[in-house]
Amino acid sequence: MPGIPVGISTCLLGKEVRHDGGHKRSRFCTDLLSKHFEFRSICPELEAGLGVPRPAIHLREHADGMRLIETKGTGDHTEAMQGFIDDVMPSLANLRGYILMAKSPSCGMARIKVHNEEGRVVRRDGQGMFAEALMKHYPLMPVEEEGRLNDDQLRENFIERVYAYDDWMQNVAGENLSPKALIDFHTRHKFQILAHNEAIYRKLGPLLGDLKSQTLEAIASQYLEQFMEAMTKRVSRGSHVNAMQHLMGFLRESLEQEERKVLTEQIEAYHRGEVPLVVPMTLLRMAQRREPVDYLASQKYLSPYPDELGLRNRV
Repeated sequence: MPGIPVGISTCLLGKEVRHDGGHKRSRFCTDLLSKHFEFRSICPELEAGLGVPRPAIHLREHADGMRLIETKGTGDHTEAMQGFIDDVMPSLANLRGYILMAKSPSCGMARIKVHNEEGRVVRRDGQGMFAEALMKHYPLMPVEEEGRLNDDQLRENFIERVYAYDDWMQNVAGENLSPKALIDFHTRHKFQILAHNEAIYRKLGPLLGDLKSQTLEAIASQYLEQFMEAMTKRVSRGSHVNAMQHLMGFLRESLEQEERKVLTEQIEAYHRGEVPLVVPMTLLRMAQRREPVDYLASQKYLSPYPDELGLRNRV
């Protein structure tokens, strides 16, 4: 099977494209994610024509807007970068996520230094030019910085969102859109939504309750916006416990008394932080496979991404 198409800053793949001729290889990306993702690598500065090596640049706030200026000198690369952004942005529509290099005036997602016209730092809440354009053009696409993926919860959340967004793009978006496709998607992801954001979970059912109230395209657009908003919220232990207890309810008839006791104990142990999520989740999956319940068979909450990634071993 082809990998999921995901964009990535080229330096994170170990390519020597940084301004000093170096790289910032991410072993998580190259050694593990590359087995599941088909990376499209982009170095905006290189592809905007700045070359390697090149002068270091930073963001400067001018009266006419943000500009990319050389840190030593007056070289202005704003128009070159904007031209590249305008050319490349439409070609990124097939991506299911993007991993950016932090602290970069082109790729940094957040907390980028902004300088005044004289070159002094005036704030630290900027965004790289390419990153800002990417997130404005594709506001629902999962985007994360590589450094933040060292956080177990952020890593798990990002990968889960990529796989969910890929499901939508493959099975619901565009000419695949139909009432059945939309309902089936909601059914597959119901427990995920419940775990991430119960308030949005309560809204999405009624939204799909009357598919004739608006055009199907309008309903699908509202649904995806709220779904991705829900998925962005990190799941607390309490919310996972709530979702797993709901799952147990569907398995009531297939669980022996002792099995139910062990599963309950492990869910409670997870709630106390004594075991990772993979422990009670594995028991739920085993129970479902032994005595299949049709409604649970398609639930992405049970297997939101390949087990090989080992993400639930650490949350």
